[in-house]
Amino acid sequence: RGSRNCYEESIKYAMKRKTFGKPMIEHQAIRMKLAEMLRQIEALHDSCERVAYAMSQGVPDYEFGATCALLKVNGSKCFEFCAREASQIFGGSSIVREGQGKLVERMYRDVRASAIPGGSEEILLDFSIRNSVAKYAKLQSKQ
Repeated sequence: RGSRNCYEESIKYAMKRKTFGKPMIEHQAIRMKLAEMLRQIEALHDSCERVAYAMSQGVPDYEFGATCALLKVNGSKCFEFCAREASQIFGGSSIVREGQGKLVERMYRDVRASAIPGGSEEILLDFSIRNSVAKYAKLQSKQ
């Protein structure tokens, strides 16, 4: 949700803020920042939906450990990226706790705090690759 909030705040700001005599949204660099944020957010949402659908269809929980670990890492990295890009779009407004950039400032400050409780990204990635290697080894032994 934090990633989407960063994106929404950034697009609203870019639509109303003017730089160099035109709305910020008319600058290609800003549109590319927003497009990359949206691409990552939508990919993450799709992954969540696929896991939720598989679980609703009765796929056993133990089959989702590695997938959920990767999903958590992707979520953290997406939020971190979106918070950074939003702070770039907001400029100096993103470093003060008041005014137009206050939400972005808060999200940028909180991004690491949201990543840590679910486990270290390195440990989650290691868990996922070990799971993948084990599955591959099992397939190879059957041949």
